This record gives sequence, structure tokens and C-alpha cells, in this order.
Amino acid sequence: MSNLNKVNARTKVIALIAIFSSLYAALRLVPTVPMIGAQGASFSLSDVLASLYGILLGPFTGGFSVVIGTFVAMGFGKPVIFLGLDFLPALVNAVALGLLVRRKWLIVVALNIVLLVGFLLNPLTSIFISVGGISFPFVWLHIAAFIVLLSPLGRKAGQWVETLKPTFLAAGISILAFVGTMMQHLTGGILTEVVRNQIYVVLGQPPIVLTASFPITWSIVFFLYPWERLGLIILAVVVGTPLVRALKKSLLRPEKQAFTDSKQDQKPPVTIRA
Repeated sequence: MSNLNKVNARTKVIALIAIFSSLYAALRLVPTVPMIGAQGASFSLSDVLASLYGILLGPFTGGFSVVIGTFVAMGFGKPVIFLGLDFLPALVNAVALGLLVRRKWLIVVALNIVLLVGFLLNPLTSIFISVGGISFPFVWLHIAAFIVLLSPLGRKAGQWVETLKPTFLAAGISILAFVGTMMQHLTGGILTEVVRNQIYVVLGQPPIVLTASFPITWSIVFFLYPWERLGLIILAVVVGTPLVRALKKSLLRPEKQAFTDSKQDQKPPVTIRA
């Protein structure tokens, strides 16, 4: 794979998509915790890759790897949950972080606003969850992630990743993964409401998740999703810090650097005469 730096850009992109979509498909077939509101379905080990694909490969290559990997996994028997739109939550994560690393901050802010408002405006969403008689916003952690995105940390995280210094790299990945996984969770929530209930009703079929069941579903999810997202962030940092550092220095070096190194390799040895 080290020879990928010496081929043209289009061939390199195709090769990267082939490699990383295969990895994504393989890990998507490995189930982890059950998915609340989707009976018989579960989250996959590939969920940890969505953030890393955006950081490593960018919005285009990372996004295509997620989409292709999702459909390949479906071909090997992974259950279809959202009428074929199963790739969308992880795609949003990968594309958003790929854009942040490339300093397209404003686009990600706009996308986050659309997802947050879209989820809150859906009549099936439980805006507040009662805990011991006290009401808490269901999206409290999503709001926290959005505030981080708006803060200087949202702009600096991508720069920290590019330094490849272990401390800054880990901090950058944790911030980016926090923002990305929360956007992924919002997308999954919207799909659960729209696809598994409202679209089924429009098609004249009984909804998979009954309207009356959503308050209970969101109450359960409220207590679980912070821990689930925390686990994904920790895994992204633990796996991603050495992985990003290694691949960015070899396989995924910038094209200009690879070209410079290639030219240096072609220089004839210098003869020193006495």
C-alpha cells in the first residue's frame, strides 16, 4: 500500500475507497449493543470508523467508503433498518468531520442546525424527559456538542489533528468525534421517526415503531445514548491516535509531499571528490 503515493490521484482515491469500504463492511457485520426502537437490530463495530474515516480520508473518500461499505454489508446479510438509508447517519459523521479538517466550518454548523431543528420539530420527538419530577432536554448533549462546534475548539480541532503530535492529535480527535457522533445520533433519531413510523404510514403499512411507543423509547434512549456516544469517542481516540499518525505519515501523505519525496528518490547520488 505504500506505493499508493506514487500513482495518480484518481487511482489512489479508487484504491482507498476499495480498501476502507471493505474494512467498513467487515466491521459492520460485527454487532455490539442492541438498537432501541429497532427490534432485532444492533449497532455495529463499524460505528467507530465513521469519525476516523472523515478525519483520515476527507468528506469525499470517507463518505463513499461508508456508503459502499454499508451496501456491501447488506449484501452479506446485515439487516436493512431504514429502507436502504442505513448509511446516512455514519455518512453525516464522516462528511462533517472531513469538512471540519478541511476548515469548512460554516457548512458543518449549518448542517448541525438543520439536523437539530429537524429532530426537535418532529412531532414524535420527546423534547423533555422527566427524571425524578425534573424535566431535562432530551438533546442536552447534542446542544453541548453544538456549543463545542461553535467555540474556538471547533475550528482548532482539525488543526491539532494535522500537527500529528500525540497530545494535540488525541485532543483533536476527541473533539471532532464528539461533534461527529452527536450529529450521527441526530440523523439516526430522525430516520427512526420518519422512516420507521411516518413513511410506513404513508405507504399504508403499520409503523414498525408505534406512535404511542416513542415517549417510552426516547425515555430509555435518554439514559443510554450519552454512555454509548462516550464509548464511541473513547474508541475513536484509542484507535485513531496511532492510526491517524501512522497513515498520515505514510499512506495518506499530502500529494505535494509524496511528489517531493519521489523526486528526491530519483536524484542520483552525489559524488564527493577529494
